[in-house]
Amino acid sequence: MDLSTTYLGLRLSHPLVPGASPLTEELDTIRQLEDAGAAAVVLRSLFEEQITGEQMAAFKHIDSHEGFFGEALSYFPDTDVFSRGPDQYLEKLQRAKRAVDIPVVASLNGTTLGGWTDFAVRMQEAGADALELNFYQPRANTDVTGRDIEEGEVGILRAVKERVQIPLAVKLSSFYSAPAHFACELAAAGADGLVIFNRFYQPDIDLEELAVERRLRLSDSSELLPRLHWLALLSGRVQSSLAVTGGVHTSEDAIKAIMCGAHAVQMVSALLKQGPAHLTEVRNGIAAWLEEHEYESLEQMQGSMGLIHCPNPSAYFRANYVEILESWE
Repeated sequence: MDLSTTYLGLRLSHPLVPGASPLTEELDTIRQLEDAGAAAVVLRSLFEEQITGEQMAAFKHIDSHEGFFGEALSYFPDTDVFSRGPDQYLEKLQRAKRAVDIPVVASLNGTTLGGWTDFAVRMQEAGADALELNFYQPRANTDVTGRDIEEGEVGILRAVKERVQIPLAVKLSSFYSAPAHFACELAAAGADGLVIFNRFYQPDIDLEELAVERRLRLSDSSELLPRLHWLALLSGRVQSSLAVTGGVHTSEDAIKAIMCGAHAVQMVSALLKQGPAHLTEVRNGIAAWLEEHEYESLEQMQGSMGLIHCPNPSAYFRANYVEILESWE
């Protein structure tokens, strides 16, 4: 069965790609992922805070907040999380490129235009096959509009595009006011791929310790549903490659995403739970399903559930909403 796909202009043997996570932090694990059949890997994100080596401005004067409630001080994170510097990241990227034969995608999460562009160039020079721009910079300022955010991020993409020649993917959140329109703007600005959607992690509150509790909670298959919605809407409407991330745990999950238009399927939580070998199981499940349903290739199925031929997607989504509500008994 032909499972090959094209993502970011890279021809992959199949669509399963371990996304940015602790699994792609260590060289030995990257090798294990390749042995399990990973078509490519996305390295863990490098944050601009690691590049500058400076503490974030919001925490600079932490000891001077004598007037704050003691409980509120727990909002300030331990700055040791930014201890890994850019040189170590570039060295790891170079070692990964030498160690495996599959494409290695670097990931960058910047805060300033210079941070985005300068280090994108260095990642390209270190041998990255592509670069994923991880747009996550929460705006706590109530004066910032949605349009301000979108224009700023399109500007970042254009600036990076001018400096590098490797393919660029933009990792998006679902929190934009009009995700489909913004996706089209990014595609027009030169995004070679769009990754839908980033998982954000909000802290909880420990009522006994009166402190903020930061705990990473892994995804499950239920998180895939909103991603299917936007993949189906964008499929055929943008020239950029589409990737899904968040909620893919089984071969059935991956098949749904591909039918809705995904060219690549990023997996993280399922691999953290079950190990790199789970990739082989999911890939074999996709091949078996295609054969059972008499497809000749994965590309024959790709985008078959897209909404490009739906005359009124908004009406379709509203009808789904009403019918689902009415289905409860």
